[in-house]
Amino acid sequence: MRLQVYTDGGARGNPGPAGIGAVFYDETGKNIKEISEYLGETTNNQAEYKAVLRALQEAKKLGGKELKFYIDSELVVKQLNGEYKVKNKNLQPLFVQIYNLTLDFKKVNFFHVRREKNKEADKLANRAMDENGKW
Repeated sequence: MRLQVYTDGGARGNPGPAGIGAVFYDETGKNIKEISEYLGETTNNQAEYKAVLRALQEAKKLGGKELKFYIDSELVVKQLNGEYKVKNKNLQPLFVQIYNLTLDFKKVNFFHVRREKNKEADKLANRAMDENGKW
């Protein structure tokens, strides 16, 4: 099964209370799953990575084989695509986990999208923070 996955992670303050959001669409464009989870205290970039990691885990459960990720963090996309090195020591283990999980799929691509194209995942990440009384 081919899936399109929109992910977002955010922290209020950097670091601060953080949440993730992910939206999964099947081959017909139907929304088949949403994730909204609170992370606790972390940075924006860590939250972005954790959103991708959590989405990969869920895509595996959903039976996804080919994944197209759409992420509004250009830095994270370039790091995941190998265009930039991951120099931050806190991001390196997350990068390795993501890389290892991608090996379980036939194909995984990461694309950068503007924030306007990622509103649903952003809304889910903010909901996770809001529901935990963080601002």
